Amino acid sequence: MSFSVHNQKGSKRPLPLEPLLFLQVPRSNYLHFQEEKQRLHLKKFLLHRMFLVAKIQANVERKDVADYYEQMFQSVLKHHLGEAVTGLLLIYPTSILHILESSSDTLYQVLLDYIGHDKDETVFFIQQMKIIVISHNIPMRLFMQWHVSVIKVPVMYLDDVTQSQSLKEVITDFLTQTHKLSLYLCKTMKVGTKGPGDNLHQVAPDLLLPEQIIKYLCKSEEFMDPATFINMYDRPIHITLDSEVVWPAPSRF
Repeated sequence: MSFSVHNQKGSKRPLPLEPLLFLQVPRSNYLHFQEEKQRLHLKKFLLHRMFLVAKIQANVERKDVADYYEQMFQSVLKHHLGEAVTGLLLIYPTSILHILESSSDTLYQVLLDYIGHDKDETVFFIQQMKIIVISHNIPMRLFMQWHVSVIKVPVMYLDDVTQSQSLKEVITDFLTQTHKLSLYLCKTMKVGTKGPGDNLHQVAPDLLLPEQIIKYLCKSEEFMDPATFINMYDRPIHITLDSEVVWPAPSRF
């Protein structure tokens, strides 16, 4: 298809913008253009990133875990249009590591949904969930979509670092390793791809956390479970101003 522009004297008809837009984008950079367009579409609200860990029942189907989150996201997004959820769900044999990126309201609803299942069901297949960290007002997403990867081969070190390191050292390793993995996936996955698949243990074995670290963090009392966090989140903050304080009158004696 070719586009021609005629310089007609006295004509005030505006030039077509769409053809000019595509003419300005080199073919080699078109994929980059599409990725930037997707990022701008996703960046419509203050963005936050949440890291979760939890245990899952050993006999639960991994597909059931992924389906639960997919259906829950669809339900949440009906009330939060445009607030897309991106991130990564790693499903280990008996635990999960979940990175979520979205608005504060959407992340709030994700936690509420888990709390509802945890209370209403006798045994929910996701248990002992802990919030490791929430990063507020992050400048950009690390993920363009929400991806799921099943870690079929147990990821363990010969030395259990949870026995020899302090909690501070363990959480530092956790955050460093998950950040490296996120950056790796950000660079290797393109818009529209299905994600890392179930062979992460083959393509990036050094970037995967050993499962014993995730299970260790699930048992740690230093991190909040969703119910505790929501109670604190909903608690009103009362600040007493100096003008509201009734100071005692000076004594005459």
